[in-house]
Amino acid sequence: MAFPSRVRIVEVGPRDGLQNEAAQVPTGIRLELIDRLGEAGLRTIEAGSFVSPRWVPQMTDTADLVRRLKRRPGVAYPVLVPNEKGLDAALAAGADEIAVFAAASQAFSRKNINCSVEESLARFAPVLERALANGIRVRGYVSCVLGCPYQGDVAVADVVRVAGELTAMGCYEISLGDTIGVGTPLAARRLVDAVSASIPLQHVAVHFHDTYGQALANIFACLERGVSVVDSSIGGLGGCPYAKGATGNVATEDVVYMLQGMGVETGVSLDRLIETSLFIARALGRAPRSHLAMARTAG
Repeated sequence: MAFPSRVRIVEVGPRDGLQNEAAQVPTGIRLELIDRLGEAGLRTIEAGSFVSPRWVPQMTDTADLVRRLKRRPGVAYPVLVPNEKGLDAALAAGADEIAVFAAASQAFSRKNINCSVEESLARFAPVLERALANGIRVRGYVSCVLGCPYQGDVAVADVVRVAGELTAMGCYEISLGDTIGVGTPLAARRLVDAVSASIPLQHVAVHFHDTYGQALANIFACLERGVSVVDSSIGGLGGCPYAKGATGNVATEDVVYMLQGMGVETGVSLDRLIETSLFIARALGRAPRSHLAMARTAG
């Protein structure tokens, strides 16, 4: 087994996590969360998204948040941008990295953003062209890579095609998202094999939800194939609002604990992560969700 010697964790809690929480977290709490994550050693932290407040009210304050960020040297704070209007807002706020999302599932794309996969990719073309012209790095996400809440199975070829098109447009990295958490390790490994035959493996990241408790096993299977970028969410925040029963992203602290046990470097302090997980759990008024935080705080 050839595991990577170092893994970069992409922290998605402040955006993908909190946007799927029922309560809107105050800007000050979100800023402190992001700062604590940076202090813990994370070097890519999703800060927010410039989507319509009508659809995602939890992210309404993203422009204010981006302007007020206490930026740490060497840390990227990408924001989700769905269209050119969102790009305009991101540029005005001073964002230096953005992310775009496309689905591998036609049914999910139509239900979620009311257009086909092909139409969504066409919408992103001018966004990437303008972003890159302005020196803005762009990360690409492909959702529903291992299953869709509306159509069920998703063809691997469809994932490969979308990942390839986003790469060709100029995305520096493609995150493969198991949006509803139905994937299992062998399916995840086969998917990585197929995608990495089309785009360089070093440009592939994985993003697993833990609905059926398979996220860590799926990550392990992808690490075996050489994947070295993993998305995760502090405290397991989030979920998928379009998928019944879809729980949150895999918890960052659980991922880092597993990687440390494997001797894989992350540059992240586990103790600081646990403190941060407890901080956001208190802010949300609930007990911590991650396995590690629960184990460390058990009476």
